[in-house]
Amino acid sequence: MTTFDFATWTPSEPDPAALRAAFASFLERLPTEPVAVLAEEDALVREVVSWTGHARIRYRQDTTSADAGAARKRAEALSVLLAELQLPLRELLLAEPSLIHGVTEQEQMRWASEVASFSPEVAKDVLAEQSLAAEYMALSGGAKVQFEGQELTLSQLQKPEVDDDRNRREAASRVRWGWFADRQGELDRIFDELVALRGTISQKLGHRDFVETGYHRRARIDYDRADVSAFRARVQSHVVPLVTALRERQRAELGVDRLMLWDEAIFDAAGSPVPTDDLEGAGQTVMSALGGELGDFFALLHQNRLLDLRSRPGKGPGGFCSFLAGPRLPFIFANYAGTQAGVKTLVHELGHAYQDYSSRNHPRLADVWPTAEAAEVHSMSLEFLAWPHMEAFFGDQADRYRRQHLIRALAFLPYGSAIDDFQHAVYEDPALGPAGRHAAWKTLQQRWMPSQDTGDLPHLAQGGYWQRQLHVYMYPFYYIDYVLAQVCALQLWRLSQTDHADALARWTALCRSGGTKPFQTMVRSVGLRSPFDDGVVEDVVDAAATWLDL
Repeated sequence: MTTFDFATWTPSEPDPAALRAAFASFLERLPTEPVAVLAEEDALVREVVSWTGHARIRYRQDTTSADAGAARKRAEALSVLLAELQLPLRELLLAEPSLIHGVTEQEQMRWASEVASFSPEVAKDVLAEQSLAAEYMALSGGAKVQFEGQELTLSQLQKPEVDDDRNRREAASRVRWGWFADRQGELDRIFDELVALRGTISQKLGHRDFVETGYHRRARIDYDRADVSAFRARVQSHVVPLVTALRERQRAELGVDRLMLWDEAIFDAAGSPVPTDDLEGAGQTVMSALGGELGDFFALLHQNRLLDLRSRPGKGPGGFCSFLAGPRLPFIFANYAGTQAGVKTLVHELGHAYQDYSSRNHPRLADVWPTAEAAEVHSMSLEFLAWPHMEAFFGDQADRYRRQHLIRALAFLPYGSAIDDFQHAVYEDPALGPAGRHAAWKTLQQRWMPSQDTGDLPHLAQGGYWQRQLHVYMYPFYYIDYVLAQVCALQLWRLSQTDHADALARWTALCRSGGTKPFQTMVRSVGLRSPFDDGVVEDVVDAAATWLDL
């Protein structure tokens, strides 16, 4: 087993001057030593992203640390410098394909996306953009609210928000949205500046709008905004009515006159399934039961302190998995607060982590990571493939968890589509302004989630719900990736109902392929259908509806 301790790992901080000198040498030597240059550049990039990744994780672990904040700023500057230095190298390689050796077609297409989405003229703008996104992170990560005499983070507030007591859920929701209402001016200001800055970047790059820039950043190689729009239309026509029916059944099962926002996480009169406090122990049990090397893999993460799972004051929000390029190991960050959503997050991030781990020895770093929508297939699929062993987390409530997890997966499809639709509206009309954006969200909320009832919760009446979604601030156009991946994951879920071993084998093959294929090619390589194919959305959603007796 690999010997490593993340808590004491301190990668060396690269020197910008040395980095500039190295890339100047690469560019000079490339025409005569292409094989050596490509190998040396890959090794150097591993060193850079090891340090920048470490700095970003440390900041997310404690957003109140001045030292961590300063290191994060240096990491962002170094990342922008790296992109600037790589640009002429990529341009030369793309112009002279004979110089390319040992590089997949997928990586070359990603180079083209990098060239299209960056130039030295936008370097300062990109740094300013990252600084604004960090403001949002610090604001939400540092949030503290008072609830029932206790000081809680927004992540810790999730537990009373799924309490069996309806009044307590409502009270917790009022506290959350009161926090957002009190900071609406700051939240609006940050996003308004982000929209303006991103518009400036797209203009300097010669793009039609920031939608085009965003698609290049996300390396959407084998589909475009027209494909995404058509996909969203299928979700609108086929999934929204189903989720509306599920919400009505939920309302009836709860015996309430109106299903309010604070009721949406409670699917039956028995309340929300309560997971074990032993998150790590249950995770080990589930991964071991899945078989193969998965049990040893989880033990490696736990023993090498590559899991930071529980919420605490000052910790950044959300959850993610980061690949540590130096030691070639994944790191999982989460904010577990004792809810079933926290269990889902752990299993989800374990899907990312195992994909990173199983792809770690690909010869080039770019081959380790797929594009985001492909990566989310690994994580969302493991959520379903772990179903047979969820008793480890929920005991005799596991069946209720499985049912609720599937309902949540279906309900997510309209919500994720709404977030994407909103971002297209924002960046296609950047002159909307804060009030216009909130009005746009209200319209989209009615279209995509017609049954959602927010009552008189502060901030939401003005259309501010989207401001809790950190991806909108930090990772523009990421969110549809989850929706696309969910359709793929539901295909594996359906297969697992009759042949779990086959579904698991296909998932493992997806993980091992890493970043060597574009999204649609990757999913088709294991016998799945692309979410863009006619009938796919309808087929998987109908199968789920049948399983739910709807």
